[in-house]
Amino acid sequence: MKTNEIFLESKPEIDGLRFRNFLGEQDFPGMMVIIEAAAEADHQQTGETLEDLKHDYAHLTNSDPYQDVIIAEIFGDPIAYARVEWWQEEDPNDRIYGHFLNILPKWRGLGIETSIIRWCEARLQEIAAEHPQDSQRFFQTYSNEFKVRFNTILESLEYTAERFFIEMSRTLEDIPSAELPQGIQARPVQPGEERKIWDASIEAFRDHWGYAEPKEEHFTSYAGSKYFQPDLWQVAWDGDQVVSSVMNYIDHDYNKKYHRQRGWTENISTLKPWRHRGIARTLIVRSMHMHKAKGMNEVGLGVDTNNPNGALKLYQGLGYQQDKTFINYRKPM
Repeated sequence: MKTNEIFLESKPEIDGLRFRNFLGEQDFPGMMVIIEAAAEADHQQTGETLEDLKHDYAHLTNSDPYQDVIIAEIFGDPIAYARVEWWQEEDPNDRIYGHFLNILPKWRGLGIETSIIRWCEARLQEIAAEHPQDSQRFFQTYSNEFKVRFNTILESLEYTAERFFIEMSRTLEDIPSAELPQGIQARPVQPGEERKIWDASIEAFRDHWGYAEPKEEHFTSYAGSKYFQPDLWQVAWDGDQVVSSVMNYIDHDYNKKYHRQRGWTENISTLKPWRHRGIARTLIVRSMHMHKAKGMNEVGLGVDTNNPNGALKLYQGLGYQQDKTFINYRKPM
């Protein structure tokens, strides 16, 4: 008789604890309970819904949930889960083997996290064994400043903080003024232009830390998600060339859940030949006015604190203030 149970060499002695594989759509409601409880405990506000989770799992790349997800249960009730995936960075040519873990607060610090992380590493080593040995290889996961216990666990397993990202926000009072340079124009996105704008944004991010060439499925997933709102984008053109964009969106699920009116000024990018001319700054200002006209009273974004093009300084100059810090952890394979 086939079993979906996962047997671990070592696990904490907790009555009723077992680990198993992902069973399909029937697991999503239990996973959502874990996501929401973990987010609340970790000061990590999320507007993710059950439909969003289903959408994400329908568009995974380099990750088969039936092999690459582990679920922990206590007497049949899901209390934690993790998933692994991998990708190839472009410069340097590193191969990254990523994993993430969500666990109910009640069951933290009892050894479950360590058992799951070790399973993730073992599964990723199986995947890596099928890949060419032509690059540096790293395990990678993420956390935030509020997950002190989890960060301690990662560090005990020889993970080190590799990169820091911050979430920032500002109110929509006292929006500064800004104008595009001569010859550069901004206009509403026309039907059929969405892919061209996305491609230009991808090219602009090519010199950023951790860049990996996206697959077609990445655009398909994005274009089918609730975050794809081209009518809110601010795009700058030099003739028929996209030179800069802000892919704005409003997460109505997030706003309803947290009783907020926040718009997101995200995926801010400018192609190299047009940088340092104030174009992105102007598009962000235009985005602020657009969000305010839509009834929002604040905007938010995320940024790499070591962004090579001075993004953090730009956002600070526009009045954005730090809300929380996220951490990317790595460990050589």
